[in-house]
Amino acid sequence: MAEEKRGQLTLSAQGMGSLPMLRQLGLFVGLAASIAIGITAAFWARTPNFTALYTGLSEKDVMEVTDALQKSAIPFELSGTGAVMVPADKVHDARLKLASQGLPNSSANGFELLDKDTGFGTSQFMEKARFQRALEGELARTISSMKSVESARVHLAIPKQSVFVRNQKQPSASVFVNLFAGRNLDDGQVASITHLVASSVPNLETEHVAVIDQKGRLLSAPDRSAQMGMTTSQFNYRKQLEEYLTKRIVELISPIVGVGGVQAQVSTELDFTLTEQTQESFNPDLPAIRSEQSMEDTSSGAGAANGGVPGALTNQPPAGGTTGAEATAAGAGSPNVRSNKQVTRNYELDRTISHTKAPSGNMRRLSAAVVVDDRMATSETGETTRTPLTEQEIERIATLVKEAIGFDARRGDSVTVINSSFNTPPPAEPLPDAPLLEQPWVWQAAKILGSVIAVVLIAFGVLKPIMRSLAEKGAALPPPSVELQSLTPEMLAMATAGQLPHLPAASGSYDANLNAAKSMVQQDPKRVAKVVRQWVGEDG
Repeated sequence: MAEEKRGQLTLSAQGMGSLPMLRQLGLFVGLAASIAIGITAAFWARTPNFTALYTGLSEKDVMEVTDALQKSAIPFELSGTGAVMVPADKVHDARLKLASQGLPNSSANGFELLDKDTGFGTSQFMEKARFQRALEGELARTISSMKSVESARVHLAIPKQSVFVRNQKQPSASVFVNLFAGRNLDDGQVASITHLVASSVPNLETEHVAVIDQKGRLLSAPDRSAQMGMTTSQFNYRKQLEEYLTKRIVELISPIVGVGGVQAQVSTELDFTLTEQTQESFNPDLPAIRSEQSMEDTSSGAGAANGGVPGALTNQPPAGGTTGAEATAAGAGSPNVRSNKQVTRNYELDRTISHTKAPSGNMRRLSAAVVVDDRMATSETGETTRTPLTEQEIERIATLVKEAIGFDARRGDSVTVINSSFNTPPPAEPLPDAPLLEQPWVWQAAKILGSVIAVVLIAFGVLKPIMRSLAEKGAALPPPSVELQSLTPEMLAMATAGQLPHLPAASGSYDANLNAAKSMVQQDPKRVAKVVRQWVGEDG
């Protein structure tokens, strides 16, 4: 086998040597191109299938992401659109490693703008503009940290304030959020965004903050009144209360009838009226002395004749039936005593002042509906039988439900328990597998198979026919007429290059050899001339 292959290679070399120089050059170029294509296909098959890891990143984020991927020994490529490409089988690992490092960051610039050199001669207007831009970037970063928000932009409109109070203008803000696919923001999240922005800007009210998503929908309704907001809060409170009571019923009855054997619904009627009452009451049976004031005045003394000071007593008229002289004489014989006592008492009744504020959300009425499945039993043969519950069991369950939800007959509460057979849903079908064309290994296998087919086509469709053609041409050439032992070094070099002149050896009659010589002279006269000159030189 080895000798045969060596002979074929020798014949191919001889056949190539018989071709003109231009055709030999073209043949070499074709062989080199075929080998290069085969090698390229082999390397292409070994190259992993890259897919997009992140798109639309800023230059700073691309630099940080690629640096992290390089440290993690994860191969990556950069597309012309700025997307970072990684092997398809390492996308999830790369995202987890980048997420653990907090990458990619938001492209918005925050207070880093204030760290830059402002230069000499920066105006106050530029400083305010930079601070406002930094504040917008920080707010955008904070909003982008929410799970449903992919990116955000904040625009603040802060007017220049006037020194006059009547000319003051209120600032406003607008927030643009780019949500992840399939995500939405509920009213609570929108309210949190508006309050976040309003709390970060002085004198900014929540009514002046507009939130818009990537579809152009206005998420914050500026005309929403406080009454509507209170109604929403009341509805959410009622919903949470009903869910809590329903959960208590299911958790209490499930161990008795089995998991999935009970369904319950609770309806509540709440009173959200806010009542304030101030009451002042008096108790007349319990009088109390608030204050008491007592004053007593006592005076005594003789008349004016005894040396007393003339005054009111001396100026009083005499007693009846006596003259002035007799009264004077009587007063001079006995002293005059006068006493005055005054008491003032203030009574106050027992008074009570009470201020009552009734809480909102009082329970007016409560109703619960409970459906219990039949008792199921499985026999030894695997058959399942259903047995309805008895009246005593239903009453026991109803009693447990009443105790679980705080049943009060005075409010008009009602509890209904019904026993009924549940329809068993069919088993869920398994999730379908991903399509074959969407699996990464399929494309990798297709690349390897395509490269193998390309190499086989080049080897058996190009190289092998060319080598066979050259071997056939080499076999069709006549053997050299000069023995290799008699060749000079110059002739040996010519023979190696396929340029040694020779004629076909005698292989038949004289006429056949003569015709062959004539044909050779017609086909290649230069070779015949070289051979003749060689013969003449050898004969001397």
